[in-house]
Amino acid sequence: MGEPKVTMEVGNDGVAIIKFSNPPVNALAIQIFAGLKEKWNEAAMRNDVKAIVLTGNGGRFSGGFDINVFEKVHKTGDISLLPDLSVDLVMNTMEDGKKPAVAAVEGLCLGGGLELALGCHARIAAPRTQLGLPELSLGVIPGAGGTQRLPRLIGLSKAIEMMMTSKPIMSEEGEKLGLIDAIVPSTELLKVARQWALDIAERRKPWMRPLHRTDKIGSISEARGVLKLARQQVKQTARNMPQHLACLDVIEEGIVHGGHNGVIKEAKAFEDLLLSDTARGLVHVFFSQRATSKVPNVTDIGLKPRPVKKVAIIGGGLMGSGIATSLVLSNISVIIKEVNPEYLQKGIKAVEANIRGLVARKKLQQDKANKAFSMVKGVLDYSEFKDVDMVIEAVVENVPLKQQIFTDIEKVCPPHCILATNTSTIDLNIIGKKTRSQDRVIGAHFFSPAHVMPLLEIVRTEKTSAQAILDLMAVGKTIKKVPVVVGNCTGFAVNRTFFPYAQSADILANLGVDIYRIDSQITSFGLPIGPFQLQDLAGYGVALASGKGYTSAFPDRTFKSPLLDLLIKSGRNGKNNGKGYYIYKKGDKPKPDPSVLPIVEESRRLTNIMPGGKPISVTDQEIVEMILFPVVNEACRVLDEGIVVRASDLDVASVLGMSFPSYRGGIVFWADTVGAGHIYKSLLKWSELYGNCFKPSKFLEERAAKGIPLSAPASTSSASRSRM
Repeated sequence: MGEPKVTMEVGNDGVAIIKFSNPPVNALAIQIFAGLKEKWNEAAMRNDVKAIVLTGNGGRFSGGFDINVFEKVHKTGDISLLPDLSVDLVMNTMEDGKKPAVAAVEGLCLGGGLELALGCHARIAAPRTQLGLPELSLGVIPGAGGTQRLPRLIGLSKAIEMMMTSKPIMSEEGEKLGLIDAIVPSTELLKVARQWALDIAERRKPWMRPLHRTDKIGSISEARGVLKLARQQVKQTARNMPQHLACLDVIEEGIVHGGHNGVIKEAKAFEDLLLSDTARGLVHVFFSQRATSKVPNVTDIGLKPRPVKKVAIIGGGLMGSGIATSLVLSNISVIIKEVNPEYLQKGIKAVEANIRGLVARKKLQQDKANKAFSMVKGVLDYSEFKDVDMVIEAVVENVPLKQQIFTDIEKVCPPHCILATNTSTIDLNIIGKKTRSQDRVIGAHFFSPAHVMPLLEIVRTEKTSAQAILDLMAVGKTIKKVPVVVGNCTGFAVNRTFFPYAQSADILANLGVDIYRIDSQITSFGLPIGPFQLQDLAGYGVALASGKGYTSAFPDRTFKSPLLDLLIKSGRNGKNNGKGYYIYKKGDKPKPDPSVLPIVEESRRLTNIMPGGKPISVTDQEIVEMILFPVVNEACRVLDEGIVVRASDLDVASVLGMSFPSYRGGIVFWADTVGAGHIYKSLLKWSELYGNCFKPSKFLEERAAKGIPLSAPASTSSASRSRM
């Protein structure tokens, strides 16, 4: 990695090529802004320079602002670390400079990179260059004039769509919209850009300052109509996040009061948003996701991952077919083994349906789908297992069955083959108990649906080899998952942390709180669905089976609710048969089912935990806290036992595996914004009122007493040393 630098070369034609470099994606570090300003001023002063071309080094323009600076601002609270990019550099020095400038862009032109290009007087691009302003995905808004110049070049509706979704477009579309002036082959890029810059200098082409244009914006009343519609959409799609509405306000300021005022308001809004909890949370998740690829004593001991070209999957049900889909889409051959032809056919058909669904949604091209279809094969015995690199067992949660499978595959698979299980809760030492090659036993826990959900929880026992872990991490990355390595226990890191989630909801229901109010408060907090709808979707069998595992592993803190048994008795099985807490009809949104309420009443009568037989009175905030604080409490135990490498791994896993809102930074990060003290006191109070399920853990108690953040590294207790 070279140091960030900016160079300038002046050709005989009088064009200064200003090039910046900061591998691998030319992120805009603070040194680059200083260098750009210095070179621009030099070019402006020199008599032998008629025009300027701005470009990035190494086949990429820029991936955007260096967000390490955001992290520094969050750690120090010092906003002055940000350079005055927007007014001083892009507006005063570049756009309003004395000499015309053309941006020559290729590869990536995103975020601050696109904003630099927008500050030039024309933009020439190579084919298939990505153009976008993804700042809202990090909790801020474009901060170098993007909110003002993009609408002026491509029109208001499309500019709003690009900013609100954070999705890039290709240069081909950019040319149609007016963002790009010409597309030329990469080899011709600089030549054409130089000539274009000279043509502007010599008045053969118009000298366009994007901030001064108004022709694409329409009348103020039209613009206000577009903005009003955008605000309505954002209130539905981006609840609890401030950056979307702030961005629309800033765009409106520029339309009503002129681009210069818009730029000033944008800079102020950018600074305010950068210090918000939302930006802190989203930036934290961004860096935490990067950190998951570093695992002590696995990724730092000089090992290289071995190629995994062929994988056998035992069980072609919902999980097995989903995992198979993920693998074949990334060019890994799969054999699916089932117990009879009927189940096998069903499994293969499920893989094909998954792939066809991607084609129908335009996420996959037909030729790639055909290739994927050809890479899956069904078998009814182990005869083709002799050359597989990995086996993933994905059968029902039945211990004797899983043990038998592991004994069988060890005999038929080659000695390098990884023996993986997709169990979501069962301790791996129990599954691999009868297996001799303990170093090859590993958990590959996918989340449902496996071809969609981005998390892969890799579970290691004390005997799993570093090589097996590294190989599975590499497979995870190949199939576009985020692998998080965790230790072995009932439920592992994610399901164990979240087992109190459904349980606390059950306790509240049995204390007399309305189940639909509970679901509604949890979705208002930011999870996609509430705990009761989640039980409907997962199926009651799954909830009962995993519940038994937790009851035997953690008998001191589990609550036995008769609610699910009563639902099953009344012929309900959630979404599977269209009847649960909600009614499910094809093409309709799930609707609360009032006929469930007598069943809930019966459960309340049987558990008999309502104080004085009357429903408890709780605020909306208390509902959220009574469901999520016990999750934080279990996360504390997971941290204390060293089940995860670092607290931020649990944050990433909670966001990607449990859909915890990313703008809240993950479960531990969110808990630290709430404060360990408040969480501890609340749990203590509820444990005295409603029992041990709420009893604060020792770890939480210590952190609260000492005022130490929950995310601070745990002291190496004997437990954590043995796990990791």
